[in-house]
Amino acid sequence: QVQLVESGGGSVQAGGSLRLSCQASGYTYSRACMGWFRQAPGKEREGVAITLTGFGTSYADSVKGRFTAYRDNAKNTLYLQMNSLKPEDTAMYYCAAELNPIGGCSWSSIDYWGQGTHVTVSS
Repeated sequence: QVQLVESGGGSVQAGGSLRLSCQASGYTYSRACMGWFRQAPGKEREGVAITLTGFGTSYADSVKGRFTAYRDNAKNTLYLQMNSLKPEDTAMYYCAAELNPIGGCSWSSIDYWGQGTHVTVSS
């Protein structure tokens, strides 16, 4: 079955960096859209970055220039490098997959979610 397992969350001071990882299994990883979403306490889940091989990566405006999502198709792994972290980046971060994208990725067409990894940024 499809599994998405995140790791790499933790606590960091503002201005610091973290790298999240998502190990995927149970489907053809290289053909899927892979994304990172986050949900802060009391807020709705929002898209952070989404990527498809050959189509590039889209980012939320709030993280552009600070976060980089990249994938290693040989390892079935998605990463999120987060730099210049701010307190408002504090949230649960989820890995997500859209298994059969047509013509690119859609933030609203996610088929599977991971359990999440928590990121806390202190000021």
